[in-house]
Amino acid sequence: MFEPLKNIQPDTDFKAGQLILIDKPKGVTSFKVVKDIRYRIKKNFRIREKLKVGHAGTLDPLATGLLIICTGRMTKKIPELQGGMKTYTGIFQFGATTPSFDLETEIDETFSTSAITAERVQDAFRAFTGKISQVPPIYSAVKVKGRRAYDMAREEQQVELKPKAVEIFEFNLLSLESNQAVFHVKCSKGTYIRSLARDIGRYLDSGAYLKELCRTESGPFRVTDAFTPEAFIAKLEQSEQQQALNE
Repeated sequence: MFEPLKNIQPDTDFKAGQLILIDKPKGVTSFKVVKDIRYRIKKNFRIREKLKVGHAGTLDPLATGLLIICTGRMTKKIPELQGGMKTYTGIFQFGATTPSFDLETEIDETFSTSAITAERVQDAFRAFTGKISQVPPIYSAVKVKGRRAYDMAREEQQVELKPKAVEIFEFNLLSLESNQAVFHVKCSKGTYIRSLARDIGRYLDSGAYLKELCRTESGPFRVTDAFTPEAFIAKLEQSEQQQALNE
């Protein structure tokens, strides 16, 4: 069992390896969160040499929630940490689609929602529970001939992605109001919730996109135990101040 970092002391060894839970805010990339944390650790702990820092599972820029970050030798454990079951809450908006399946891109088509009911949405969720085949969004980090699919999509190049096998363990409708379905889902690694939005919309002949998403759990770790980026940086600064007093 890996123990996440809870308290930062002047002797905390980030090069030997630490596991840090971060509650990623909306509107920033996972890469930027990692970059900022690496910079602040090196600055506050006066580390001049290279420091490895990586994350165990990307969150889209518009998504929030649990981002597992590893430093130093703990980065070798990233493949193992990525393998755990993921839990999300979010909102599907029925009646429209977007090329990215979320709000990163503009609405490209609208649909009637006259047949959208809680019963039909629940039926759709049941139909997508279990082992399913899923095509990733073209606006994703999947590599095609060495390039990221989202780079090719933004250049308006044709992108053809192959379906992949994933598993949905739980898929629950929490509420339905104004054609917005609030949901809770537990799934295997590699599942794209945006693709679920697209597929559910097609299943119901209503179109759908992902309006909001929060990752609440990844393996045994929970977002309720995570630092916000600001809180983590504040802990680093407190540790630096304590070190200065000790000197």
